Amino acid sequence: MQTKQQVQDSIVEQGVLPLYYNESSEVSMAINQTLYKAGIRAIEYTNRGPAALDNFKALKKQQLQLPGLLLGIGTVKSADEAEQFAAAGADFLISPLVNHQVAAVAAKHGLLWIPGCMTPTEIYEAQELGAKLVKLFPANILGHAFVSAVKELFPGVQMMPTGGVEMSLENITGWFNAGVSAVGMGSKLITKSILDNKAYDQLYTETLRALQLVKSAR
Repeated sequence: MQTKQQVQDSIVEQGVLPLYYNESSEVSMAINQTLYKAGIRAIEYTNRGPAALDNFKALKKQQLQLPGLLLGIGTVKSADEAEQFAAAGADFLISPLVNHQVAAVAAKHGLLWIPGCMTPTEIYEAQELGAKLVKLFPANILGHAFVSAVKELFPGVQMMPTGGVEMSLENITGWFNAGVSAVGMGSKLITKSILDNKAYDQLYTETLRALQLVKSAR
């Protein structure tokens, strides 16, 4: 098992963290397989539906056939959820908010915890709870200027905007120029159309493009 720092370094090195949920375990596995084929080695599956835990367990079995892949769980809002997914083998935990109990569960299991923050107070609170990488959420509301304004206040904290990050060089370059370490991409990368139509070839192409955009933006 990798250390928290190694997992964080892997996400930052990749530069873009794909995230999604689908009620079908078959579709979820096909998405992970496609992302992996395109070069992704860290994925956030989101806890956004009743099938999330069962699907996550299926993805963990699939992970054995995908060497080097890190599989985390997002939208973790309670200690119970954190415990369930830690038991299922999550490589990291991501929350849309700062929750002391989730932080404690992550610490107990030695897991990287990435809390969602929207204000300087929340970033400070997350830092006090041990977070070294925070999710800025929702990114499209906060904007590039927010990062530029607060980044220097929190040395040692890396930032990852999520929620509305666009698949454009201008948008992604703006984030990295402001000082972020990675970007989270959900429906702008793994679109509803891709999921509904099982358009995995399109997802493969779009994932390659996302990785190239990040590389060009840095």
